[in-house]
Amino acid sequence: MKKVSVQCRNIRLSYGATEVLKDVDLDIQPGEFFALLGPSGSGKSTLLRLIAGFNRASSGQLLVDGVDISGQAPWQRNIGMVFQSYALWPHMTVWDNVAFGLVERKVARATIKSRVGAALELVGLQDYGARRPNQLSGGQQQRVALARTIVIEPKVLLLDEPLSNLDKTLRVQMRQELLALQRRLGITTLFVTHDQEEAMTTADRMAVLDQGVVQQVGAPAALYDDPVNTFVANFVGTMNLLPGRVRERGGDTVTLDIEGVGRLVVPLRPETPQAESLMLSFRPHTLRLDRPGAAPGAQSITLPGTVEASEFLGEVTRYRVRVGAHSLAVDEQHRAGGAAFAVGGAVSLALEASQVRLLAR
Repeated sequence: MKKVSVQCRNIRLSYGATEVLKDVDLDIQPGEFFALLGPSGSGKSTLLRLIAGFNRASSGQLLVDGVDISGQAPWQRNIGMVFQSYALWPHMTVWDNVAFGLVERKVARATIKSRVGAALELVGLQDYGARRPNQLSGGQQQRVALARTIVIEPKVLLLDEPLSNLDKTLRVQMRQELLALQRRLGITTLFVTHDQEEAMTTADRMAVLDQGVVQQVGAPAALYDDPVNTFVANFVGTMNLLPGRVRERGGDTVTLDIEGVGRLVVPLRPETPQAESLMLSFRPHTLRLDRPGAAPGAQSITLPGTVEASEFLGEVTRYRVRVGAHSLAVDEQHRAGGAAFAVGGAVSLALEASQVRLLAR
């Protein structure tokens, strides 16, 4: 399959007076696995359906392989889409479901037989052709939906939350299989999800949407480590946020008065906003939990606190620690036999200064 680019140029879409997509501008590279991440109502599925041709933009351009396809009908675009519900024909066999698109395109019978067989083998269902969808597991039905889409050799593969109907264990297995299949085919793929773990574990790059606006685009690690605003910070993983006011900027540090905590000195980064009100942000795993009076590291910020609650999550224990007027999440790696911190007990939090990010409030 030829690897093609997908470009959205200032796309806007409205339903009546409600603007669903607002100046969406994206460049998806040939052969890229690209995720659209956002909460319900953010516009991610609307954008996917627009690329498929089921929605029409109010303005803007949609280019595939450099060609504007905005005016083309869905069947003219040669774009494949796997829906959340899989949308398999219940009265047809697996073989007939996969062959359906080729039959509609009046492809020669011998070619249909060859391509359907190859598609089923690609998804590991070569022995299931005679079964009907209700005789398959959820994961197998998803593979059939994938095979039905791949068999038409689409330019672009669109996946609209295809794993949401599966249990957690099967979701992990299927997302690994999806990525392996995409790498094997080299097909440009757009994957819509509201699950940040799915996006981060599969995507080469991803875009976070909120209320129809692209908030940030980049590699998963870049969005996790350097979110551009508090929405991205909170949506991609868990983030602690402390509001403060700038007291002094000098050299490579900035001094903040944190509400309910006190004065803190943190590194000044090139991207630090110039605003006088900032949000101090840091991830739960960047904090170290110690007994009161523990010696701080050379580059650490120390905060006294009290344990409010704890949750055992397997690999980590997540503590809620009260620091002044704020409740912070702290992740401690679990080790068998390790002593837990008691709820109600006083603790000392050590935060490595290099892990702090300052965001506009």
